[in-house]
Amino acid sequence: MRLAEISTTVRNYLRLQLVRLTFLLGGRIAPDAIAARAARLFTTPFASSRARANAAPTLGAREEDLGIDGIAIHTYVWGDPALQPYVLFAHGWSSHGTRVARWLQPLRDAGYAVVTFDQAGHGRSGGRHTTLPDFTCHLMAVARHYGPAAAVIGHSLGGAATALALARGMQANSAVLIAPAADPLAAVERFSRLLWLAGHLGRRMFARFETAMRFSADELQAQNNAPRIGRPALIVHDIEDREVPWAEGERWARYWPQSRLLSTRGLGHNRIADDAGVIASALRFLRGEAIGERVVSTSDLPYGLA
Repeated sequence: MRLAEISTTVRNYLRLQLVRLTFLLGGRIAPDAIAARAARLFTTPFASSRARANAAPTLGAREEDLGIDGIAIHTYVWGDPALQPYVLFAHGWSSHGTRVARWLQPLRDAGYAVVTFDQAGHGRSGGRHTTLPDFTCHLMAVARHYGPAAAVIGHSLGGAATALALARGMQANSAVLIAPAADPLAAVERFSRLLWLAGHLGRRMFARFETAMRFSADELQAQNNAPRIGRPALIVHDIEDREVPWAEGERWARYWPQSRLLSTRGLGHNRIADDAGVIASALRFLRGEAIGERVVSTSDLPYGLA
């Protein structure tokens, strides 16, 4: 590791420790202020997202900005979605639209146009803060602009947003969800553990979102949305995922009537989105092949494989 990389790693570690101590001690002295600070942090993508997006090649994309909710959402298009079936790609938290790069040539070779975009607060788009409901609404707006998609591919929070958007009427023939988050409350718990934020303050933080945005956690959970989606899906999740547990992908598959679950091992949460084997399996799924296993649920067995 180069000296500059070591220095960056040390600085990031020290920042994390400082935030942890602030939340641990401040939560006892000024809980409301700490909950508000946690909320800002929870909804702020890493600044490195913009740096990575600006440094990433756009591979000849046609680029434009769409005005959505008063925010300039930056889009990337390869091919012509008006004349070709197109695939819409939804990136995850602190990522960017050009993360689709590894998928681009296989999708183009299969005859698809490709559309992707940077979510608010990410990449080349405007805004500073965003949430899962924002991810969902902005994905739906991009889909409305370009028309019904042949398929939507979503990674991580983008996978959750893809499913929520489909449950709310987004037009697409099929979906591929890669390491999708299934429960915002579980995400809050992981966030709280990472930053030493007391559990009751994490719940208070999320309650602020529910009040301000007029939604409940129930509206965003997989089991309350998947049964409403009447189209096929392939859900891909790594058993060793440390960021979004495999059980969350399994939950989407269990409650989604026309879905199948493909489990990998050793790819983790991020490499799975670029893996050549995963991309090949997704292309086979889009051709109509049965990929993965059908997850079923009965009154006697929480879940099983058919």
